[in-house]
Amino acid sequence: MTTSSFPLVASRSWAAGATAESAQSRAGSSRPWRPPGQPFLPTTSHPLGCPPASPNGADRLQFPQLALRRRLGQLSCMSGPALKLRSWPLTILYYLLPFGALKPLSRVGWRPVSRVALYKSVPTRLLSRAWGRLNQVELPTWLRKPVYSLYIWTFGVNMKEAAVEDLDHYRNLSEFFSRKLKPQARPVCGLHSVISPSDGKILNFGQVQNCEVEQVKGVTYSLESFLGPRTPGDELPFGSQEPAREAGQGEPAGAAQAPAHCSFQNQLVTKEGNELYHCVIYLAPGDYHCFHSPTDWRVAHRRHFPGSLMSVNPGIARWIKELFCHNERVVLTGDWKHGFFSLTAVGATNVGSIRIYFDRELHTNSPMYSKGSYNDFSYISHSNKEGIPMRKGEHLGEFNLGSTIVLIFEAPKDFNFHLKPGQKIRFGEALGSL
Repeated sequence: MTTSSFPLVASRSWAAGATAESAQSRAGSSRPWRPPGQPFLPTTSHPLGCPPASPNGADRLQFPQLALRRRLGQLSCMSGPALKLRSWPLTILYYLLPFGALKPLSRVGWRPVSRVALYKSVPTRLLSRAWGRLNQVELPTWLRKPVYSLYIWTFGVNMKEAAVEDLDHYRNLSEFFSRKLKPQARPVCGLHSVISPSDGKILNFGQVQNCEVEQVKGVTYSLESFLGPRTPGDELPFGSQEPAREAGQGEPAGAAQAPAHCSFQNQLVTKEGNELYHCVIYLAPGDYHCFHSPTDWRVAHRRHFPGSLMSVNPGIARWIKELFCHNERVVLTGDWKHGFFSLTAVGATNVGSIRIYFDRELHTNSPMYSKGSYNDFSYISHSNKEGIPMRKGEHLGEFNLGSTIVLIFEAPKDFNFHLKPGQKIRFGEALGSL
């Protein structure tokens, strides 16, 4: 076709299209009017299911909806990781923008990534490591009082209990977070066998049922996933001095046929007539960040679980199942006068640093560990066959910021907690007694 003949052919094709359209309109067609030369977009029956035209101008939305459908169709053909990468920016905007600004996207088949999946994708270990580095930076003297005063005002810190009340004394945030208390600020209760190891809020307590522990009311996690499996050949359950009883020996009839998921719980209970108890204490950012020994006991073993560092706020704990099993934690196990006893320090966002005073080999939130693994260390050796003896109220460790303490221990059936769910508690106050 030559250049001179192109306008003629184009005009003929347009005339043919216009004639056909005018004939169709005379036949009673319901198609809307369009300018000459503009392609027609059907509105009544379309393979992609576009809504019909409406007199109030809603048909103008057909063009962006069609483009969105085509774009979503391209996304559905992408690989899983690439599709997730493309979906996250929209998901973040979906949850952040007010008044449901992106809700019309759901009409064309798009669904946002769930809040839990989005939250789990945040690099909390890296952020917590960066926060730890920031805490070590020495603040100029003129800046210390404004920074610490803002933190005190935000989280309601009582500096009158601190051993050093002068804010200029704390060179960096780490020293301020791990401040010590005055000797008489937390008297240790001597009448009860178990005291609170820290300041905080009681999230849950009671007997362990079916090898499940409640992190908050109605949300449970597996005891074996939390403490970790027993290694084959262990003579003692986490350092208990009494051999673990076998099924059917010293137990009521029918106990040998206990469900498989109860076997781990039965292995921890070393004395006939005892039960397994638990207590969960949440430390807020404004609480005293050190934790102490809750009773007289012997620490025989340490197990470190590298993991995520998600927030352990009670609201998040209701949101994410088995949150404590996902987060990094340090499990100290041993025994007390009634049998098995354990204290677990659970890390959280910006709380990658968990310090145990008598364990210099422990390094938390370190890149050398991989998620899903755990590291065992025994405090019992040929030179030390007693482990680490701890007295009630003795300094045990500290967090970098607020976090959670979980106690799991064996006691007789008449052990009673002196607590209420949700109550505030301070270090040294009674948890329970016989």
